[in-house]
Amino acid sequence: MIELRLLKYFLAAAEESNITRAAARLHITQPSLSRQLALLEESLGMTLYTRESFGIRLTEDGLLLKKRAREMLDLEEKTLAELSADTDEITGTIYIGAGESQGVRHIAEIVKAFTASHPSVKYRMISGDAEDVGDKLSKGLIDFGLFVGKITLTDYNCITLPDSDRWGLILRTDDELASRPYITPEDLRGRKLLFSHQAKTQGEFSDWLGYSVDELEIVGTHNLVYNAAVMVREGLGVLVTIEGIINSEGLKFIPLMPEIKAGLVLAWKKDAVFSKAAKKFLELAQNMTTHPQ
Repeated sequence: MIELRLLKYFLAAAEESNITRAAARLHITQPSLSRQLALLEESLGMTLYTRESFGIRLTEDGLLLKKRAREMLDLEEKTLAELSADTDEITGTIYIGAGESQGVRHIAEIVKAFTASHPSVKYRMISGDAEDVGDKLSKGLIDFGLFVGKITLTDYNCITLPDSDRWGLILRTDDELASRPYITPEDLRGRKLLFSHQAKTQGEFSDWLGYSVDELEIVGTHNLVYNAAVMVREGLGVLVTIEGIINSEGLKFIPLMPEIKAGLVLAWKKDAVFSKAAKKFLELAQNMTTHPQ
């Protein structure tokens, strides 16, 4: 059993990449922190980091523990917040994971309506692609997840949102395709493409393409569109994504034809144990989706 205190110490050192800075952050001495980290390594029977001139470098075991430590400490924080919430008043924090989508506007409408009735409730939005959000949802690190497109949700309950996202291409305004009203499958042949992992693997895109995705020249993948858009601006390729996420000077969105629209769902675990705030939030979300305001 690993003490959470030791995990907090290790995570501080891992995030700072420097034991002296981590000790200052934790308000303990550097020798004390070094002893605690040595105790953690001894209890696990493995080396978590090596010392270098500029600080420390995590080993493979250390990198894995850093990821798990963040998850465990996030879950501790979430659990303590739920347990300490007032039994009469609706308080606490609702955790929502979401990819980049215009569907977040629908979530914002629900949050706004919920806040009007329960102003003490706070929200923590966690961004990521479908894989990231699904992983956190399955581990209980978030209460709800917003998913785009065809997603297998056998372990979840979900609400289908009224919105949908339209797929297309983001390219530079000086690109030869920029004057087109739409993009066809043949337009993608021979082009350097940037893809989200989700777009590449989802069935609707493969069906639309009409030929193997392997025939495309995919030069990069991403899980956040902003970073990929920077690559487009630098001329490294064109970006297959959904409409409305990027509105940047020098770039243009052109829809695919035939049109592909991806549905949106708000999902939660079938066996989820909700806080009182999360239960009330779900009730409102279901009502607002069934009976739009």
